[in-house]
Amino acid sequence: MSISDNVRRRMADGSWTRRMFEEAAVLKKKHGEHNVFDLSLGNPIIEPPAEFKHALKNFMENPLPGRHRYMENAGYQDTRDAVAKQVSLENGLDLGGHDIVMTVGAAGAINVILKTPLNAGEEVIVFAPYFMEYDNYIDNHQGVTRVVKTSDQFLPDLGDLERNINEKTKAVIINSPNNPTGVVYSEDLLRQIADILVRKEKQYGTSIYMISDEAYSSLIYDGLKYVPALRIYHRCMIATSHSKDLALPGERIGYIAINPEIGNKGEIVSGLIFCNRILGFVNAPALMQNLIRHLQHVTVSIPEYQQKRDFLYNSLTEMGYKLVKPQGAFYMFPRTPIENDIEFVHELQKSNVLTVPGRGFGTPGYFRISYCVSQPTLEGSLFGFKKVAEQFKLF
Repeated sequence: MSISDNVRRRMADGSWTRRMFEEAAVLKKKHGEHNVFDLSLGNPIIEPPAEFKHALKNFMENPLPGRHRYMENAGYQDTRDAVAKQVSLENGLDLGGHDIVMTVGAAGAINVILKTPLNAGEEVIVFAPYFMEYDNYIDNHQGVTRVVKTSDQFLPDLGDLERNINEKTKAVIINSPNNPTGVVYSEDLLRQIADILVRKEKQYGTSIYMISDEAYSSLIYDGLKYVPALRIYHRCMIATSHSKDLALPGERIGYIAINPEIGNKGEIVSGLIFCNRILGFVNAPALMQNLIRHLQHVTVSIPEYQQKRDFLYNSLTEMGYKLVKPQGAFYMFPRTPIENDIEFVHELQKSNVLTVPGRGFGTPGYFRISYCVSQPTLEGSLFGFKKVAEQFKLF
């Protein structure tokens, strides 16, 4: 046998997002790229801000000796200091560069965080619907995924959370703004989650970490504000990246930030740095570290994303689709008008509209739309959405 049983099984389960991305490539080859409306992948079409291009040009025109060599596994100290300054401003905490570990994107950050405290067989809680790669990341480190329900507004069911925490619980992953729903957690909700974790720590005599996936924390709409989980729970670690806020997903640059009151901080930071190395990341990309230290206050155009959200949300609701209005990120998660979400997604595909079935996020009966695409792609997709809406008598 060429591959392990576990890898074979996980490949068969697969990432529905990637599966649809591959199907899109086939359709584009067959029908032409402009005739396929790919809303399957969170791959921003928006270009990086002008400040990024200026910083890149300046870096290339002013070469520094050794700028492509290894550095400390945690990253350049001046980059960590710059990130810590911004995180302190956003979270109302006093972080230093020693509270930051630069990583290979948010995915690298989550894997490093999980590797550090997780023992084989210990559990990590996620809230469905959730980014399904979490399950693979947890499995990477011999952990067990425990799924907790959410409400019809996609907010964590606190009673179900409390029932699912046990002596094996090591961490809870939260994701706000959320992929795939675009829901933003309120401060009150985060405090209630934190209170439950504190009570359960005392009940079982254990340490339970909150892992806050904040890859979309800059993409929030309607005047809502970013709510800092790091400030709310003492045993919290942020995993994030500049893939979305600077439109740099292919550059794989992110970081971990820890609450200074996390407990055993020195050991935890040393563990994070060690795991950053032994997982094969070694260090975050040197070029990107040199650039993003100057860009901590910069983001892509939030109004542009909000305009896309409003356009698509209004269009779909007028057709009869039922969905929770996204408050952030660049995804929507409507209900499917039939029970079988895979069948529904295939019906859309007949009109060259690519979306992802909800079971790809642990929640059948829904489908995910990614609207970080061009306006012509959004407009072109409406014919397919309307055709299927008529087919299933939504209006």
